[in-house]
Amino acid sequence: MAKVYIAGKIPAQANELLQETDLTINTYDGEKLIDAETLKKSVSDADYLITPLSTTVDGDILDHAPKLKLIANFGAGTNNVDTDYAKQLGIPVTNTPKVSTVSTAESTTGLIIGLAHRIAEGDHLMRTTGFNGWAPLFFLGHELSGKTLGIIGMGQIGQAVAKRMHAFDMPILYTQRHQLSVSLETELGAKYVTQEELLKKSDVVTIHVPLNDSTRHLLGADEFAQMKSTACLINAARGPIIDEVALANALTNHVIAGAALDVYEHEPEVSDELKSMKNVILTPHLGNATVEARNAMAKIVAENVIAASKGQTIKYIVNGVPSFN
Repeated sequence: MAKVYIAGKIPAQANELLQETDLTINTYDGEKLIDAETLKKSVSDADYLITPLSTTVDGDILDHAPKLKLIANFGAGTNNVDTDYAKQLGIPVTNTPKVSTVSTAESTTGLIIGLAHRIAEGDHLMRTTGFNGWAPLFFLGHELSGKTLGIIGMGQIGQAVAKRMHAFDMPILYTQRHQLSVSLETELGAKYVTQEELLKKSDVVTIHVPLNDSTRHLLGADEFAQMKSTACLINAARGPIIDEVALANALTNHVIAGAALDVYEHEPEVSDELKSMKNVILTPHLGNATVEARNAMAKIVAENVIAASKGQTIKYIVNGVPSFN
């Protein structure tokens, strides 16, 4: 009987679907992330692996999984999986795209609003020293209306953010490798520019590109120097896209005004310097942390495992391996 190993707790919907099959299901139920040695032992006789994107599945892990026929990654990204080596071994790797678009866009919108209006900072104040009452010059933030939003990466999530922030009367600049159609630009109120122009003109910069060799440290000291001193940076994409040391320096030296981060360069670790800053919002990778998004992701990984076990077509393969074995 074929075996499925689930390398972390995921929504019950996945288990419910898998239990309708004749597959044997084993799940890691520890409170901490699974360690490499436990994962090696657990995949040694597994036919299918469902893994959260927080778990590394590198060549060493794959070498301990001689029967593996599918890696169903629970997440839109796949940077945690050695997809090239999996391809050499003939193992398809899948992800869960599209279904987290709304949640991530809403989360990003929340970070933008929260930073501009100092909401997290105000919450901290009320839980500690409190305040003396309303005053005309007390705790001022900024309206978003009329401020320019720069979006780096105008894929599905970037477009969803643009749609929401266009409703806030924010002019929108965007940059990516390919320009959108004129009709879509008009709908989103967005203008295609170079990254340099975007950084120079934007009041808020938000990142929505995948992590790869070309986007690692896409924003560092040179890029922060191009930004307005009053500008804020949002990252709900992938942590290593930003050079966090350079970001901390830029914030400390008032090169830029603030940042809101949901992802981190050395996740889950966050530097004490960033933690100490009042003009920084830090959230624990909550971009698609909604019941709706996670249930949809669970459905995708379970259905892909079931399809693979039946020799049927698998959806969302990211490493070019045919969806049959």
